[in-house]
Amino acid sequence: MLFAVVLLLAGLALLGRPGEGLTAHLVRQSAASGKIAEPVAPISPSPDWRDSFGDGFPDAARLDRVADRENFVRWLTFLAEAAYYRPTAPVRDEVGDCAALIRYAYRNALVAHTPAWRREIGLAADPGFGDVTKFSYPDWPLGRSLFRTRPGPQAPADFERETFAEFADAATLLQYNTFAVSRQLAAARPGDLLFFHQTQQEQPFHAMLYVGRSYFQPEGADWIVYHTGDLDGRRGEVRHLSTATLLNHPDARWRPLAANPRFLGVYRFDLLR
Repeated sequence: MLFAVVLLLAGLALLGRPGEGLTAHLVRQSAASGKIAEPVAPISPSPDWRDSFGDGFPDAARLDRVADRENFVRWLTFLAEAAYYRPTAPVRDEVGDCAALIRYAYRNALVAHTPAWRREIGLAADPGFGDVTKFSYPDWPLGRSLFRTRPGPQAPADFERETFAEFADAATLLQYNTFAVSRQLAAARPGDLLFFHQTQQEQPFHAMLYVGRSYFQPEGADWIVYHTGDLDGRRGEVRHLSTATLLNHPDARWRPLAANPRFLGVYRFDLLR
């Protein structure tokens, strides 16, 4: 009987304090014994790798709360506009084409927007938006990765094959990370992308970000921001214009009209689906 009681007490000691995780318990036990514990990898719940839409994007990484989607879109559009109105050295160094502008705004819309982060990107003031609460990049289901780079529905093997990456060009954003909304510009919501396919260009796919009401321009309600990419061998630039201006672009190939075969339509991030 005494032996059984001793075993029970030993088992309770191994279980640790109520609410204490295994890693914390082992560290505490090691400290009490005076020995240095070997690092123990934290144990986290398995993410939900289901893909409800069959678009290759795991449900665990989707923003399934209305407030999270709204905050993501606010940061996404604000940061893209700020790259035009208040460009900083870190932004100019990173943003060299249309996809780079979108990658920059997308990634930074998902981070924790701390004072340290603002200093890092050179953002002078906090616009006062809330953060995404489901996760904060890079502490999210895809790790350092952001974008899908291959076709097919999501599968566990994708993470062994490095199907997701930090980099995506305009074609990759179109094909594997967004879904079609409409070929009518009127259907666009803030945060949507407008895609064009200009076959005569070296980089034929081009993306623009629909902002809607501007954070910097008081006039009008429908604005678009994009990066030109290289301009005849010169470094390109971020541009900001109204939808009315784009609809009347002097080169008809750039008008976002259903009648324009070069305009592929309005697309929305799978993250928001």
